[in-house]
Amino acid sequence: MLCTNKAVSKSFFGTSSGGEHFIIIEPDADLDFPGQIEDLERRYEATRRSLGLAPGSAVFRRVFLSDAINQAPLVRKSGLAADEDGSPVALSLIQQPPLSQAKIALLAYHLDDPRGLDKKWLTPRHVLVGRNSLAHLWTTGLCGGAEDALIPVARQTREAFDSLISVVAGLGGTLRDNCVRTWIYVKDVDVFYNDMVASRRELFIEQDLSAATHFIASTGIEGACAHRYDIVAMDAYSILGLAPAQISYLNDFDYLCPTQDYNVTFERGTRIAYADRAHLMISGTASIDGAGRVVHPGDVLRQLDRALENVAALLRAGNAGLNALMHLIVYLRDPADYWRIRTALAERLPDVPAVFVQGRVCRPDWLVEVEGIAIAGQDEPALPVF
Repeated sequence: MLCTNKAVSKSFFGTSSGGEHFIIIEPDADLDFPGQIEDLERRYEATRRSLGLAPGSAVFRRVFLSDAINQAPLVRKSGLAADEDGSPVALSLIQQPPLSQAKIALLAYHLDDPRGLDKKWLTPRHVLVGRNSLAHLWTTGLCGGAEDALIPVARQTREAFDSLISVVAGLGGTLRDNCVRTWIYVKDVDVFYNDMVASRRELFIEQDLSAATHFIASTGIEGACAHRYDIVAMDAYSILGLAPAQISYLNDFDYLCPTQDYNVTFERGTRIAYADRAHLMISGTASIDGAGRVVHPGDVLRQLDRALENVAALLRAGNAGLNALMHLIVYLRDPADYWRIRTALAERLPDVPAVFVQGRVCRPDWLVEVEGIAIAGQDEPALPVF
């Protein structure tokens, strides 16, 4: 189900075991930054009321900022940093300027459960959500916090992953078995992306993540946290208690080559199956062909079409279609392409909420990248309930 207007778009998936809501909000761009925060909060509160979402139902919020160093402190003091009842929310603050001309935009994820949610902080960067037999770990803002000196990108990457590995291990899990999604933000991605990739590759070997086992669905994209000297920042989602039968990986080699063919280590998509639904997490996907080549260089509209074809192929591999998408994040290298891409996407996928931000992709020839999550209903009573 989708509802959209100029400032708010939202989608919903629900069964008898509870509903999932995805909400995207853009404030009035004519206001100053404090005014935009207040406007966003008002729109968000009105949306939550209209959906009947109880206090405590928010799980995750990603806030896209145009100038994180200056803006993040104000956001952390706002109502976006916790739920209405004061309960924890995984808050991701990322400098990826919204292309709506606003200084801030919001993507929020809520779980509507009449029993309420069991949420707790493990650390300021890790929120654990207990639900039925599983524990969902939302991790945001892993970075060095460097304010006075630059440390090597390889070390920054390893420290972010080491922090995640430590917390997951404390819950009885491993990176290989329990982390199902990462978002890695690299400042000046044209320069530093390969350093991050090399460091991640080495760490994955140590963690028994390989082409013979599997990798992790991921987006590696231009972005920044609020610390001056941090080059790498990371968010992640892990699930504790997963059975091996619940996890599968999405590929269609007629459309996309294996990522290791061009020496990177991530899954194109990951499917997590539950009794009544499946979550399909689509990694950052661009205009690439089955041989790993950039398709339609220089033509952003045709690149969008190919990227969506690739997403559709991945979803088909997981028994779903584009109509199962709950939201998209659209990354554009050149802000001047915004209105053309927004118009084109509205024509191609009018029922999918999307947020558009400036974010350079890992190859300069890629002008647009998309990612998202889809949810498809299913009837597999032998699997755990979501």
